[in-house]
Amino acid sequence: MYTINENYQKLPGSYLFSTIAKKVAAYTESNPQKPLIRLGIGDVTLPIAPAVIQAMHKAVDEMAEASTFRGYAPDLGYAFLRAAIVENDYKQRGCQISEDEIFVSDGAKSDSGNIQELFSQDCRIAVTDPVYPVYVDSNVMAGRCGVYDSASQTWSKVIYMPCTRENGFVPEFPKETPDIIYLCIPNNPTGTTIPKTKLQKWVDYANAKGAVIIYDAAYEAYITQEDVAHSIYECKDADSCAIEIRSFSKNAGFTGVRLGFTVVPKALKCGGVSLNAMWTRRHGTKYNGAPYMIQRAGEAVYSKEGKAQLKEQVGYYMKNASVIKEGLTKAGYEVYGGVNAPYIWLKTPGSMSSWEFFDYLLEQANVVGTPGSGFGPSGEGYFRLTAFGSYESTVEALGRIEVL
Repeated sequence: MYTINENYQKLPGSYLFSTIAKKVAAYTESNPQKPLIRLGIGDVTLPIAPAVIQAMHKAVDEMAEASTFRGYAPDLGYAFLRAAIVENDYKQRGCQISEDEIFVSDGAKSDSGNIQELFSQDCRIAVTDPVYPVYVDSNVMAGRCGVYDSASQTWSKVIYMPCTRENGFVPEFPKETPDIIYLCIPNNPTGTTIPKTKLQKWVDYANAKGAVIIYDAAYEAYITQEDVAHSIYECKDADSCAIEIRSFSKNAGFTGVRLGFTVVPKALKCGGVSLNAMWTRRHGTKYNGAPYMIQRAGEAVYSKEGKAQLKEQVGYYMKNASVIKEGLTKAGYEVYGGVNAPYIWLKTPGSMSSWEFFDYLLEQANVVGTPGSGFGPSGEGYFRLTAFGSYESTVEALGRIEVL
């Protein structure tokens, strides 16, 4: 008789955003006359930029002709896209990354969950707290996190790096020595960043400890401050200790299109074994590549027209972030984020828990956000709002909240 992976049974409840969706659906069914404004899940709302759509249309037409038809994509992704990524995201920032270190995928979430396959089950992971749930949950599924304590909402083998208002929501080096360190900068959910000099210290720490950094740079397009690195490879010797994961979802609106990539440097080795070679083998075995049309769309992101159009879109969302941050501050809330990221992190009023505030906003203002406790124990008492709605709905949402 077959048996199952018992590690799945250790996961508490359902995925955070699935839980939110169920609660919102139940409320909508009971209150169909009350229109909701959704500022919870980080899903974009603006249509895909014209330059990108044009490239997709052209690629679709190519698929209708025998002479230009494409079948399976190359394992690492098409050369035209990887070349554009290297030139624009890395060379122009002084990073020595080559095309065969770029692995094109269907999104950062998939890579964030799959990258742990490269590592031994005995490896200890360190995560910021609060944290994007995929990092921990995927390691739970792999049997790497130990036993869950529902009272503290922590896993026995996970090293937590609390990010609180006392430390400016910036992680400090853990007291225990980790093998794998997850960093998301700009951070989801708090919206905070660290200067490049501080990031260099993390690189130096990882190299000294023999650890690897899984660096989630999904929100780098929203960075506004010059002293914040857009890539970890702007730091010296990062290629020997860091894997970087990128997404087209937030910078180009590809949440419904699906495209991302992961950088695994050839200098990154464990006991003489190349992680680049391992990820190449894994990629070729388990993945058949993002569609040709989507990769052409990704290439158009780096065109002159694409860059200009996407800069406007990012600016639109950051304008929303300013509206939320200023409105909440004016209403007396304690607010963080919204400067280098499209997320606002706020302290819940009084002694309200994160989920109590979720219900309060849903029922009293018909606004949907994300409870901070869903991101980890240090997220309790906080709440995340996103800037990805329309400007009009964002303004209306703030108006509803301000009168509560």
